[in-house]
Amino acid sequence: MAAVVCRIDSGFVLQIEVPCKDSMLDAEEAIPEAPNRAGVAATEEALTRFDADGAPIHLGPLKLTSMGKVHKQYQTPYGVATVERHVYQGSKGGKTYCPLDRDARSVVRSTPRFARMIAHKYAEFGAGRVLEDLAENHGRRVAKAFVRDVADAVAPVALAKEEDWQYELPRLDAQVATVTIGLDGTCLLMCEDGWREAMVGSIGFYDKDGERLHTIYTAATPEYGKLTFLERFDREIDRVKAAYPEARYVGVADGARDNWLYLDLKTEVQVVDFFHATQYLWAAADPLFPDDATGLRPWIDSWCHRLKHEPGAARALIAELETRGAALVRKRLPAEVDSALTYFRNQLKGGRMAYAELVAEHIPIGSGMTEAACKVLVKQRLCGSGMRWKERGAAAVLAVRSLAYTPERWAQFWSRVDRSGFPVAA
Repeated sequence: MAAVVCRIDSGFVLQIEVPCKDSMLDAEEAIPEAPNRAGVAATEEALTRFDADGAPIHLGPLKLTSMGKVHKQYQTPYGVATVERHVYQGSKGGKTYCPLDRDARSVVRSTPRFARMIAHKYAEFGAGRVLEDLAENHGRRVAKAFVRDVADAVAPVALAKEEDWQYELPRLDAQVATVTIGLDGTCLLMCEDGWREAMVGSIGFYDKDGERLHTIYTAATPEYGKLTFLERFDREIDRVKAAYPEARYVGVADGARDNWLYLDLKTEVQVVDFFHATQYLWAAADPLFPDDATGLRPWIDSWCHRLKHEPGAARALIAELETRGAALVRKRLPAEVDSALTYFRNQLKGGRMAYAELVAEHIPIGSGMTEAACKVLVKQRLCGSGMRWKERGAAAVLAVRSLAYTPERWAQFWSRVDRSGFPVAA
């Protein structure tokens, strides 16, 4: 039992009854039910304070009059809250209008707090798992369609408002010396087009000692030409550059040509991911040491160390590969060696293998942050067993997931909704 026993100017007082149980487990399971009942009663009381008084209202040139109070059920973090609220309509009929829904920032049939919970959980796992989590950890049972409706309502707002709503960067503990910009793609299975490449971008903030201070993530569903993703990423980069004009901007990516065409325009320095480069080194080493397995690992370790700490090591490595390749006395170089030489020559020519100089300045030389973003934002959520996506569904997940995984941005998004209203509901 839970009821409002007293109303005061600053709020109201609730009384709740908690039943006693013979079993401690039964008692523990019964205890949350009482606060949930109190939460429903409190929510019902709070909702009524956002209702209109029944007087005629104007929406632009249109005059609306109340049709009286109508019952409506709202899903809340605690249970189903039922309230009577005024519903308005014009003199010629047509669509109805509910001031309470607008002013209380309801989303679909949910209070804003519950919509925030559901959207965050849906960003983490599928609708079925969201239902299990709500039932097990919150004592809430809702329909799967409701979970999807809330997520589908929140995502378009996140996408539509990202250009208008300027998300603030957090207050960092140290001065930003370096900003890394990385982008990469990873495939997911679409219903109509099969496997397609989704794009992920990351912006990392580092102090003078190379310690990461903050990260911004951006992701977009598969599209031909990547225009939507690039426009979105451009906006993020422009905001960062306006906030940190003195920082050094470094582009970090794998060897894909399209990445460098973009990063050359956005950064002062470009560096090919060190781990990606060492993969080519490992592949080339096998045919170069066919009968000397004991010498292979020391040779690789030595060159990895030299690349990181010895200026000009990339050029020396190319010469080493050419010499060892010629010593095999073959008409053609092994494919792995030839591929590594082509890769290193192209990256060296592009000025993207100055690892030693960058390491000495405490500037990151790896795109692990972007690679991790591909796995965390896309693979972990969108590439489960048997998953196939329509563009709208994948976009909904990536929109809220990018917000949730960028520190402080999720809270800022809902703060904006609270101040500005929820466009879909309104």
